Amino acid sequence: MAEVTAEQVQRGRGPDPSALARRKLVTREVKSVREKLTSSTGLVRAFDYELLRVFAQYRLHGSAGVLVLALCIGLAGCLWVPVPQVAAWLGAVIASCVVMIVLCRRFLAQPAGEVKIRLWRKLLPAAEALHSLSWTLILVLFAQVDAAGAKVFVMTTLLIVGALTVMLSATIPLAVYSGLIPITIGITLFFWGRADIDSVTMALMAASAQLFFIFLANRLYTSSVATIAFRAEKDALIAELETATANSDEARRKAEEANLAKSRFLATMSHELRTPLNAILGFSEVMKNEIFGTHANAAYKEYSTDIHGSGQHLLNLINEILDLSRIEAGKYELNEEALSLAGIVEDCRHMLNLRAKAKGQTIREVAEPDLPKIWADERAIRQVVLNILSNAIKFTPQGGDITIKVGWTATGGQYVSIIDTGPGIPDDEIPVVLQTFGRGSLAIKTAEQGSGLGLPIVKGLIDLHGGGFHLKSKPRAGTEVTMTLPAERVMDTLAALPEPEARSAA
Repeated sequence: MAEVTAEQVQRGRGPDPSALARRKLVTREVKSVREKLTSSTGLVRAFDYELLRVFAQYRLHGSAGVLVLALCIGLAGCLWVPVPQVAAWLGAVIASCVVMIVLCRRFLAQPAGEVKIRLWRKLLPAAEALHSLSWTLILVLFAQVDAAGAKVFVMTTLLIVGALTVMLSATIPLAVYSGLIPITIGITLFFWGRADIDSVTMALMAASAQLFFIFLANRLYTSSVATIAFRAEKDALIAELETATANSDEARRKAEEANLAKSRFLATMSHELRTPLNAILGFSEVMKNEIFGTHANAAYKEYSTDIHGSGQHLLNLINEILDLSRIEAGKYELNEEALSLAGIVEDCRHMLNLRAKAKGQTIREVAEPDLPKIWADERAIRQVVLNILSNAIKFTPQGGDITIKVGWTATGGQYVSIIDTGPGIPDDEIPVVLQTFGRGSLAIKTAEQGSGLGLPIVKGLIDLHGGGFHLKSKPRAGTEVTMTLPAERVMDTLAALPEPEARSAA
């Protein structure tokens, strides 16, 4: 894991993801270069084993076809050469095939970690050279044969063997050359000293074919290396994905455990805090109102008033935290009923009107007429309107204006919009105030009381109703907060319940 710099600690940030990615890439490149330096082929060491494994598999899978080809060529060779000589040659070919099969099986039987790469990179090409040499011995059988078609037969046989060698041994270039060199030398000696046009033509064709085989072998080798590289990269990506998935599952498990611990803590602390808080609120209210007599010192009444106000603020904070926790956990249950949105707005305006008058503010309400009722949770909608309106009153200066609008949305739903003439919120602070415990710079500078939970609770309650929440504000231009409810919650648009079928008379 990358080390966190002092600057990142001071800023409160973790390590830069791009720096982690670069460090991971550099580590991978260093490991690859180290493996290439310790490899005999200049590739990653894992590729060496993979190329040998592919060679062994190809040779094992093609051994049956090679033996069938040898038998067919042996039978055809009996047309020009005596059977005992053909049988001896065929026995040499079969013996070389057996040696190749035994070596390949032994190589594949060994665990990958115990394979001696350098040894097998010598053994397998040597076996390939022995196998090619056994095929080249067919030239000895036909050295003294001048019958028509014999030269073409021998040439065709060796070219087929050369093509098979290239296809089956392409993953080990040394094995390809070990297989082609005996054939090339044999063909050269076979046609050496022959000046007739047929011999010269076939010799040139054989030389051209060998060059083409070498070119083809290089292309096949490059393709094999690229395929193995892609496969290794895919396996590495899959491994990283599995690791990331495991880390994600572990992080999710820890987050669920932390969330459960938080819920238990809130459930416990809400009870533990409310029990003494009720006593504090009750006794402080008694002392504040001087029910049992006036205080000997007037400062005691002021202190009891402060105690009661602080306790009430703490109680509101506890209630807000619990509400937000229930919303986030999906445990907030809506008690839906038919209610008038304009009526709830009027009640909230009436409740906060005294607070607004104390600051010389004017609250105007504009509601479209004949709004039908909506199907919603009255407590939740009332809390939404109270939170937004109390924020407007809190941050609007003395003598400011607050306008409340209630009406139809363009999609057939209903909305509540609260516009104030306060100082507004900068664009970069709007996401902050919508976060849990987020407070804008104005609230911090003016030391306005608040927990930063009002707007998150509003947004959560509106989301539970399937509605929308939008905050629009500019510095020195005021703030407009709009909450909308979908058309599905307007009573006029709700589908009628099916009437029960009348029971037939008995």
